[in-house]
Amino acid sequence: MTLEGIDLLDLDRFQRLEHYQMFDRLRAEDPVSWHEYPNAQGFWNVVKHKDLVGVNRDTGLFSSESGGISILTPDEFPGEAQGNDPRGLMMLYMDPPKHTRYRLLVNKGFTPRMIGLIEKYLEHRAILIVDNIIERGSCDFVVDVASELPLQAIAEIMGVPQEDRMKLFDWSNRMIGIDDPEFADADGAAASGELFMYVNELGKQRKADPRDDIVTKLINSEVEGDSLSELEFDMFMMLLTVAGNETTRNTTSWGMWALMQNPEQYALLANDIDGKLDVAIEEVLRWATPVYHFRRTALDDTIIGDKEIKKGDKVVMWHISADRDEEVFDDPYQFNIERFPNEHIAFGGGGQHFCLGANLARMELKLIFREIMERIPDMRLAGDVEILRSNFIGGVKHMPVTYSAGARRNPAPFATS
Repeated sequence: MTLEGIDLLDLDRFQRLEHYQMFDRLRAEDPVSWHEYPNAQGFWNVVKHKDLVGVNRDTGLFSSESGGISILTPDEFPGEAQGNDPRGLMMLYMDPPKHTRYRLLVNKGFTPRMIGLIEKYLEHRAILIVDNIIERGSCDFVVDVASELPLQAIAEIMGVPQEDRMKLFDWSNRMIGIDDPEFADADGAAASGELFMYVNELGKQRKADPRDDIVTKLINSEVEGDSLSELEFDMFMMLLTVAGNETTRNTTSWGMWALMQNPEQYALLANDIDGKLDVAIEEVLRWATPVYHFRRTALDDTIIGDKEIKKGDKVVMWHISADRDEEVFDDPYQFNIERFPNEHIAFGGGGQHFCLGANLARMELKLIFREIMERIPDMRLAGDVEILRSNFIGGVKHMPVTYSAGARRNPAPFATS
């Protein structure tokens, strides 16, 4: 791998997992590098942990709202994709003080009490998820296990009936997977439109029939007399659907894949779940880093490393590279469930944009990995793992596995009252 051979726009190379080599070379030889973009403005790449954290936390100098968080600004996207411009409307695409106001509003739905209310429910659901596959001795881990708990959690939080959760799965896949052949016929714009219609109707229902769910909290939340507009509510529900589904699903898949590739780590965790699970989950998060990058726009001339960044320049932060930074992580390509400390940035580099759902994601990961480790001590790969064709989301589409069949636990029905 040479610097001249690096192309961070080649999605096939990401699908083949060659990006790790590209980022190794960039961290070593050109940690703040310029990349051309055909028919659009080029961009700077930030690949070192310390540089990424610095850019991410300086919201006064590096904007999420000015040019958006994707490598292309909304007006650089082709065709109909330009019609959906979330700048200033979705939390990811906001700067303070607008972001601060918005976060105060949506925090109402993510209080410790709200998260605590669903923990026992999700513990029950994790048992049922493993029950549904344990007698078979084989399954598609992504579809049958990894996708289920995040979907069921998001459905519960949003107040979506569980029988509708696969609609969320479908909309999310269509919006995220537009560059993947498996979803080649998917219409991402139509998917977002269908989701908006669904959540809008959900909001109307909750105004007429309030319940103890995040939709009711969001449509009624106020900070100093300020509340979410209808479009802001729709945008947040889209963010919740995609971010709450894609990220935890893929982290679960990457984590299980790593455990199967490292059977000594699998056995270590299975033999001491109580003692090692919390630290192991942090390594799973580092290993997966499911959102590969976010972009910022420089609001003034500045310097990153030894490079002069001009006002208006795009600055792309590569989290997947920073979480393999040799200056921060000893032996970064070793999956080590006892790694401590673990300064990963899977939830972002801190500051204003630290992931709102971090505690929920950790809880879901602990619940499903505990259930797997307790009941399936010998899961192993049974075929090729299929990776999403994307340089934005580290997606695992399919992962066939086999294991010794076991007995269902058949828990009593969960009491919701």
